[in-house]
Amino acid sequence: MATKNDTEVLIGGKVFTLSGYESEEYLQRIAAYINGKISEYSKIDSYSRQSIDVQNILLQLNIADDYFKAREKLEVLKSTSEDKDKELYDVKHELITTQIKLKSLEESLQKLRDENNENQKKIVKLETELGLMSEEDEFLDDLPEGEAESLTEGAAPKAVRSAEAPARKARRKRH
Repeated sequence: MATKNDTEVLIGGKVFTLSGYESEEYLQRIAAYINGKISEYSKIDSYSRQSIDVQNILLQLNIADDYFKAREKLEVLKSTSEDKDKELYDVKHELITTQIKLKSLEESLQKLRDENNENQKKIVKLETELGLMSEEDEFLDDLPEGEAESLTEGAAPKAVRSAEAPARKARRKRH
């Protein structure tokens, strides 16, 4: 448990002993605040012409006014803080949702890249096979007709081989 502090302070030119559980510095700040208010209102002619009792009431009213304005400001700050906390929560939630979507899109992108790589490999393989077929067709086209037929005998019937010859020539022209 905190110990009670007794502190002598000067308020309005008089020495008072303040007692409380707060620190000595805190009690001195309170005395300085009251002295500041007394000094502030002492400069106003209409305040100085009042009796001591009225001056004390006016001083108390102004200190109470400061207190209530500070409380109001605190309530506004609390409300603003709560709004900011809610907004921050919403932004964090949106960030997490966006990160989840991003991860999902990155996984989809990787799958598409993998699929694209496989398709590229298939294309290279098919192009290679097509190139070999073209070379074979060129080789067969360059042979005399009887020789080409004897080499391809058993591979396809004669009618198919002779029908393929113009197709082979057309493919070769395209390349």
